[in-house]
Amino acid sequence: MTGFVIALISGALMSIQGVLNTGVTKQSSMWVATGWVQLTAFLTCMILWYFSGRENITDLLNVHPKYMLIGGVIGAFITYTVVKSMSSLGPAKAALVIVVSQIIVAYGVELFGLFGVEKIGFEWKKLIGAVVAIIGIMIFN
Repeated sequence: MTGFVIALISGALMSIQGVLNTGVTKQSSMWVATGWVQLTAFLTCMILWYFSGRENITDLLNVHPKYMLIGGVIGAFITYTVVKSMSSLGPAKAALVIVVSQIIVAYGVELFGLFGVEKIGFEWKKLIGAVVAIIGIMIFN
C-alpha cells in the first residue's frame, strides 16, 4: 500500500512540475529552464544527503555497468520532453500520453529483462491493458 501511495504522489508531483517548468520555459528559454531544474534538483539532493546520513559519494565509482550513471542526462531530456509536450498538448493530454508511454516501455523492460531487471513472462492481459490505454488516449483526444 505504501508503494501505491508513493506512486500517486510521484504522478501528482510530475504533473505539477511539468506545468511549473513549462511556465519557467515560457519566461526564459528551454535549456535555461532545464538547467535550472537540474541545478535545483542537485542542490536539493545535496542538502538532503547532508542531513540524512552522508553516504560515501565515491560509491558512484563502483557502479556497474557504467551506463546506469546516465540517469541525470536522461533527466534533462525528460524535463525537455515534458515541457514541449505540455506546451503543445496541454497538461492533461500530455500527462496521459506520458503515463501510457511509461507503462508500455516499463512492460517492455520487464518482458525482455533489460538493464538488469528480472525478466518476466508475456501476459496477454498486460498487452490488452496497454491497448486499452492507447484507445483511451484516442478517446481523450
